[in-house]
Amino acid sequence: MDIEARHEISVDWKGRPCRNNKHGGMKAAVFVLGIQAFEIMAIAAVGNNLITYVFNEMHFALSKSANIVTNFIGTIFLLSLLGGFLSDSYLGSFWTMLIFGFVELSGFILLSVQAHLPQLRPQKCNMLSTQNICEEADGFKSTIFFIALYLVALGSGCLKPNMIAHGADQFRKDDPLQSKKLSTYFNTAYFSFCFGELIALTVLVWVQTRSGMDIGFGVSAAAMAFALVSLVSGVFFYRNKPPQGSIFTPIARVFVAAITKRKQVCPSNPEFIYGGLANPLNNLNSINRSHEGASHANKIRYTNKLRFLDKACIKTQDHEKESPWRLCTAAQVEQVKSLILLIPIFACTIVFNTVLAQLQTFSVQQGALMDNRLFSGSFKVPPASLQSIPYIILILLVPMYELLFVPFVRGITGHSSGITPLQRIGVGLFTVTFSMVAAAMVEQKRRESEKPISILWIAPQFLVFGLSEMFTAVGLIEFFYKQSLAGMQSFLTSMTYCSYSFGFYLSSVLVSLINKFTNNSFTHGGWLSDNDLNKDRLDLFYWVLAALSILNFFNYLFWSRWYSTSIQPDGEYVVDTNGEEEQRMAFSKEGGNEIGTML
Repeated sequence: MDIEARHEISVDWKGRPCRNNKHGGMKAAVFVLGIQAFEIMAIAAVGNNLITYVFNEMHFALSKSANIVTNFIGTIFLLSLLGGFLSDSYLGSFWTMLIFGFVELSGFILLSVQAHLPQLRPQKCNMLSTQNICEEADGFKSTIFFIALYLVALGSGCLKPNMIAHGADQFRKDDPLQSKKLSTYFNTAYFSFCFGELIALTVLVWVQTRSGMDIGFGVSAAAMAFALVSLVSGVFFYRNKPPQGSIFTPIARVFVAAITKRKQVCPSNPEFIYGGLANPLNNLNSINRSHEGASHANKIRYTNKLRFLDKACIKTQDHEKESPWRLCTAAQVEQVKSLILLIPIFACTIVFNTVLAQLQTFSVQQGALMDNRLFSGSFKVPPASLQSIPYIILILLVPMYELLFVPFVRGITGHSSGITPLQRIGVGLFTVTFSMVAAAMVEQKRRESEKPISILWIAPQFLVFGLSEMFTAVGLIEFFYKQSLAGMQSFLTSMTYCSYSFGFYLSSVLVSLINKFTNNSFTHGGWLSDNDLNKDRLDLFYWVLAALSILNFFNYLFWSRWYSTSIQPDGEYVVDTNGEEEQRMAFSKEGGNEIGTML
């Protein structure tokens, strides 16, 4: 299916055209927010306390346990690409969520069964004892564990991009009022995420700590069941985007056509690509009138970089009718350019998510060695619940951001969201540096203290990261969704989750590299090679991540500027994908003159 045919078509559950007064809007999106809250409760309760289970119950070494957790979470986000592809190409977002929701539920149930049956786990043993050699899980026990774990990863990964995209699809892009609500929806979705995380990191982790991991995994399964109920409950209200065939075929056609015509000469004036439709000097008013009322989702602005791809829509004189693999539309070419230009922005968020990996692994173990009594009382804070700190604050800050910050800044900048998504991402990438600075300083203080310090000392690193995530995570999802054409929303949303995947995989690589390059007679195998953080140098590892974060921020400044200068201002060289099936550029040489025509 050609990209230009991927219009904003929405149908109800029976495949009939949607009615504006019945389908979509916040009344439909609230059911999607429900599945998001319950699903994140289920997966966060498992993922954030998984290192404790893997280390204490399955008896893997600390560094190996950390890698198992980061690889698991990284796989979840990597599989989001599969979920986005299946949704846009074949299944649609609703059926993708329903099918893989049951896959995730089966994984939680199997984890609960393994945690409950002693014959599926190694014999109990104290991993911190120097007198015992604990048996590591292997063979059938290990196989059952990893099958259950990666059923959860497969289900959660395929759900994540579709929850965000399906919720955003409930707002019509051709309605200016609903289109403006998109930014509000993304903030609301993040609030739902924070609420689910908070419940998981307090109530569900407390259940795991007090009642055992078998009960904890069972509660996660129950939360996932409620998520599926929420999804199905909104079936009569959803606006559904029908799948439109493989999303990769049109992209491949552009590259094949551009390579085939690599010897063709591209016109110096991009106006020829659109057959004189967009003359930025004389016809701006007529352009705006001709596109008045057109859906923003069906418009593409001309990209002044990667112009070698423009050759894909050059019609050669010696062919009456060319194959779609030799001749593409301007809309197809511009969409491929947009995808390529997004890659550097995407790459700049990987280090950000590497920091997140530490808060879910080493920082949990760091808290386990502190005095976890709250205000010297009898109540003890489970180390995994430390990650609830930013979400407690964010549940208050996200509404304040939407109700106070956005209107105030909008009055200064004139932007509907207050600041642009690119600016929002940049703020988060800068502030995350201070999360690792705080973590390094606290770890150094903990090592030097003669007695365990209060667990509250670890709060700042979680708090600062939560603030930075509110900017970067939401900004990235909003940015990618708004850059996508109809029919590719889920896949482009999945790319934002893929950044999490690479961040967690990079964490595993960094741990291995740090151990390799710091292995000497003083460290006895590297900074992070022992099972005891009192012997490891976690503080130095945190300083390395702080340095990488600030370097990554300056790298982002370069690429965000590069992206901004690649796109023509609004109103210039606009392509409307509606009815553009025959819009191509014919180009020939006659007496040295360039001729561009609309076919």
